This record gives sequence, C-alpha cells and structure tokens, in this order.
Amino acid sequence: MQDDRAEALRIFQAGVKAADPYAAVSGALQNVTEPGLIVAVGKAARLMAQAALARFVGVKCLVVTNYENATDLEGAVVMAAGHPVPDENGAAAARAVIAALHAAKGPVLALISGGGSALLPAPAGVLTLADKMDVNELLLGSGLNIEAMNLIRQQLSDLKGGGFLRHAAPRPVTALILSDVIGDDLSAIASGPTVGPIGTAQEAIETLQSAGLWQKMPANVRAHLESLSRPAPLPVARNILVGSNATSVAAMKQAAGKAHVIADPVVGDVAAAARLICDHAGFGTTVWGGETTVVLRGTGRGGRNQELALRIAQEAARRGWRDWICLQGGSDGRDGPTDAAGGLVDQDTLGKIGDIDGLLANNDSYAALKEAGGLLMTDATGTNVADLGVMIRRG
Repeated sequence: MQDDRAEALRIFQAGVKAADPYAAVSGALQNVTEPGLIVAVGKAARLMAQAALARFVGVKCLVVTNYENATDLEGAVVMAAGHPVPDENGAAAARAVIAALHAAKGPVLALISGGGSALLPAPAGVLTLADKMDVNELLLGSGLNIEAMNLIRQQLSDLKGGGFLRHAAPRPVTALILSDVIGDDLSAIASGPTVGPIGTAQEAIETLQSAGLWQKMPANVRAHLESLSRPAPLPVARNILVGSNATSVAAMKQAAGKAHVIADPVVGDVAAAARLICDHAGFGTTVWGGETTVVLRGTGRGGRNQELALRIAQEAARRGWRDWICLQGGSDGRDGPTDAAGGLVDQDTLGKIGDIDGLLANNDSYAALKEAGGLLMTDATGTNVADLGVMIRRG
C-alpha cells in the first residue's frame, strides 16, 4: 500500500508540474511586444512575473499574490494579500495597480491566474472593503460554483469584469492567463479583469435570490446592484490561455502510463462527485480534474478536496472495496482555510476516525483526516489550475 501511496502522489505531482507558471509564460512570450508595465495577479503571479522579467529586463512590474507565495523577486514590487477572503492589503494592492495602469508609458502585459479575484479587491461605487469581505464569506459557504461567484464579484468591483482594461486605456493590453476554472471561461478566471463580464447586475441579483442569499447581502451591496446600468463597451484586449486543468489531467494520464481518465470534469456537490468518481473507477488507475463545491453547515475546518476524499472513502466502503487508495488535492497546495492540499484515503481510513458522520456534519474534514493520518501536505505550489484526483484500485 505504501507503494500505491507514493505512486498516487507521483501522478498528482506530474499534474502540478504540467501547470508550471514559469514554463507556461516563457512559451507564450515570443509573440508579445515589450511592455511598458507588467502586472501579475493571482496565486501563480510570482512565477509568471519571473518568466516575463527574464525576457523583459528592467520593465516596471507589480506582483500581487497570496501570502504563502509572496517572496521577493528582483525587478518587481511584490505585494501580499488575503485569500480566499480579501483584506486591506489586497485593497492597497488594487489601488497600486490602478495607479500604475494610469501611469504606464506603453503597452501593458497582464499575467492572470486563479485567486486573483480575492487578492485584488477594488470596491465599486460606495461599497467598502468590509462589504466585499462579507459578500465573499457568504459566497464561499453557499455551494455556488466559481462562475456564479465571479458573476457576482464582478458587479461589485472596479477592476473585475474588464475593469482593468478601462483603467489601462488607451494603452493596449495583452493578458497571459493560467486557468483555474473548469471549461476555461476567460471571463471567470480571477473574475476576468481583462475580459468582459460573465453577465449583468440583474443576473447577479437573480443568482443571489435563487441561492437564498439576497436578503443576507449587506444593504450597500443590494442597493449597488439594483442601481447599476449597462456599462459602456470595453476596450479590446488580447487574451491568451497558457495553462489549464485539462492540460494537467493529460499529464497525469501520461505519468501513470496506463490510466482511465474521467472525461467530464468532476464538479458539483462533493457527495454526488464521490459517487460519480467511484462509478468510473475500475481496477487500475483512474485520474480526473475538476472543482467541486461544499455547502457549509458547521463550524469546522477543511476544504472541498478534504471533504471529497472522505466522501469517496465512505462511498468505497459502501461498495465493499477492499484494496484501493485515492488522492484528491488542490493544485495550488492549499485547500480551504487550512495548510493541507487535500486528502489521501484508503480502505483503512474510516476505521481510524472516531465519529466520521459528526465531523462531516460540522464540515470538519481537516480534523477527520488528521485523526486518520490522511492529510495531503504539499506546501504552496506556486500555481493554480483547480483540483486533481488519482484513484488506484486493486480490489
């Protein structure tokens, strides 16, 4: 079983390596004109910026990334901010980015990766950072998918949904984008700062109403959404996708040598996702990608990958599987508000946990996996292309 654990981790790491931001940006720069300003935003921002600065030496560069990935970079100003909940450092970074865009002396190169939505909060209109923080907390526990959350976030921001382009105008913008969104909708990645919005304010209102969140929104937010009119057309940008979840899944398949790939991305509620994964996992190795959701009902700590791993363990037990192992992890190395990337579970996991039902009811997947010795710990990876999974089944 130790050999299978090592093999599952090796396959997962091949998927993470395929999303290497430095290589992704380096390969795309040959057709990019030397910019007057580089702005890198997201969990992969530092490595993306490092690749750009290796080619465009001396160009002014701002990097905004999460605290775990915020290390000094020669030639750049690196700013650390909160994720997944925005904070004042992120608001200060947003102000710095807007000022730099207005002062840019030539074309702008934007390097965009997942996480950028929370890392660069620029409250629109009379909204405050506190309003944005309250909204984000509600969205993160709602069970809404990333596209729906970013539809709402875009309407509350001065930079999202193409707002970056308005501040850069009339300077041309080229964006290299590393996707953490399943299906690679560019308007949803980091809430689309260099792309048009996903939808309208009215659609954001309807989404919040359908999710039972409208009356929970701060009064300022409701008033803002109800007052918005259709915006003027956006300046045109050149947006280039340089990496994605699907690329990483293909790399995992290649690393496994012989593996079944779950063709459709694994999305939606973790309980349903666990059943789908077990339906597809025959004998041998199965790999997949995706991004599930969890509705928060308790006060525990964990993340969608940790909870999905435990749900898979429960589903495998119900099916009577005797010899298997599953790794489910976030490609960024951090799952929810924890230091774990996800979970590593097998046929013995549930027997090591005292009250699995109670812990899951409290959304306390971290405590459950810690009790079982099943936390996947990778540290921050410097990239972000959503989630990856590996199942090795022998019996």
